[in-house]
Amino acid sequence: MPKHFRTIDVARRNLSAIENSAIDELLAGRIGRREFLRHGSVLGLSLPLLGGIASALGLGAPEARAEGKPGGTVRAGIAVPGGAIDPVTFYDSGSYQLVFQTAEFLCVTQPDLTLKPVLAESWSPNADGSVWTFKLRKGVKFHNGEDFKADDVVATFDRLADPNGASNALSVFKGLLSKGGTRKVDDHTVEFHLDAPNGSFPYSVSIDNYNAVILPASYKGDYEKTFEGTGPFRLESYTPKVGASFVRNPDYWGEKALPDRLEFKFYGDVQPRILALQAGEVDVLDAVPLDVSQVVLGNPDITVLRVASTAHRQLHMRCDMAPFTDKRVRQALALSIDRSKLVGGLCRGMAATGNDSPFAPAFPATDKSVAQRAQDIVKAKQLMEAAGLANGFDMTLTTLRYSDIPGYAQLFQNFAKEIGARISLNIEDQDKYYGKAVFGQSDWLDSPLGITDYAHRSVPNVFLKSPLVSDGPWNAAHFKNTTYDGLVTGYLKALDLDSQRKVASDIQKLLLDETPVIFSYFPDLLVPVRKNVSGLPPIAAGLLLDRVSVS
Repeated sequence: MPKHFRTIDVARRNLSAIENSAIDELLAGRIGRREFLRHGSVLGLSLPLLGGIASALGLGAPEARAEGKPGGTVRAGIAVPGGAIDPVTFYDSGSYQLVFQTAEFLCVTQPDLTLKPVLAESWSPNADGSVWTFKLRKGVKFHNGEDFKADDVVATFDRLADPNGASNALSVFKGLLSKGGTRKVDDHTVEFHLDAPNGSFPYSVSIDNYNAVILPASYKGDYEKTFEGTGPFRLESYTPKVGASFVRNPDYWGEKALPDRLEFKFYGDVQPRILALQAGEVDVLDAVPLDVSQVVLGNPDITVLRVASTAHRQLHMRCDMAPFTDKRVRQALALSIDRSKLVGGLCRGMAATGNDSPFAPAFPATDKSVAQRAQDIVKAKQLMEAAGLANGFDMTLTTLRYSDIPGYAQLFQNFAKEIGARISLNIEDQDKYYGKAVFGQSDWLDSPLGITDYAHRSVPNVFLKSPLVSDGPWNAAHFKNTTYDGLVTGYLKALDLDSQRKVASDIQKLLLDETPVIFSYFPDLLVPVRKNVSGLPPIAAGLLLDRVSVS
């Protein structure tokens, strides 16, 4: 037996059937190193073990990142937090960029979408993925001196899953994890008893779900006073609407942060942030929109980190309102779009092409053999005629003033004109567009035609459920399809990649046929930093500054 097979055989002996299925996928050539590491990490296998198996097959290893120098201050320019900062309820980038420095998750995503243990040392599912057991790290303390234990994890997720609370994480946990479903086994072990089996559950308690930072069981609110957590930095000062500063936590359980201090300056708009970066007033920004990227891309003093993302703009058509009750009309509009112009022009090549489903190219389960929908004006006109709309129709598209979305709306307006659809644009401020974010009180959810921004996720679960299942809280398309609902249930509970891939293929084909929502492109995230900044991990979730140095 060749040496590398002996190495793999030894590794396999202590693995479950589901864990071994990931190795089978790798050996069969159906997945590469990146997908293998990602899927194995979700199942709770250690990254060193997974890397060793991949290396035994000659698949190499990623280059090690250069370590920065300790000391100094890192200055970041971010958006003004949207209100009082509370990890249970916040939803905006300005808030979570701050909290990420002081509080921690059970695990975090890496640039390759693998999961790295943080406050959890390991995790594993039961046979059907309905119960996940997490082993917690010992010797960890909160900034207030309290020991981190299972009680804190239970209290954190009971808060987030409480249907009577105001948790922003209910969009993730509804139908997945209920209050009371997180149970203490001992001081350093918890079990998550899920409402339904789920093969990707660890992402729901990772940085992918930014509300899921672990807070003390004693937490009662008023987070801004302490920024309590277990993280590498502690609060120094916080001034609403102005800024915040943090200092290195000398008692941190892990590798101590490189910077002595972090300074965050708040800006009301992206343009002042960019000017501050160009002037050297800050060292790093949170992600900037595509439409202003040219300003920093051509600056010799600035480096722009391009982060492949699954973020997208969902163009919904209300399936319960004419003319979109006829799927031929929805298909015709999708066929009118020149996606190459959107990716190459609007996004300047910094995006992946969408195929009218949430399955971005970055997801391992995406069936890339499903034919890519392309512009076909002849076929689109035929569909319009068959639907009795040879003379077209008039419709208002309502959307928000954010990033590249107004530009996308104008291009869509022009594309639709070619098949007789006369689209007028109603571009609103974000507050007006989202309203109260419930049906009947939201232009987002009530408009017959609209475009909405969706942030990056490392797995497609939220994209598949909330905006598209029949009772989804974000179902702006008012799409109701029991076959689709059943496929999503099947996808979410699948533990092995082969099963996920088969169901994903069926979902992709169904959505291409029904076309309740158009997914034209998945734009990269662009994070600008000064040339003298190093060590910032290129992850789509947000800024993690503990390994950053400024020379």
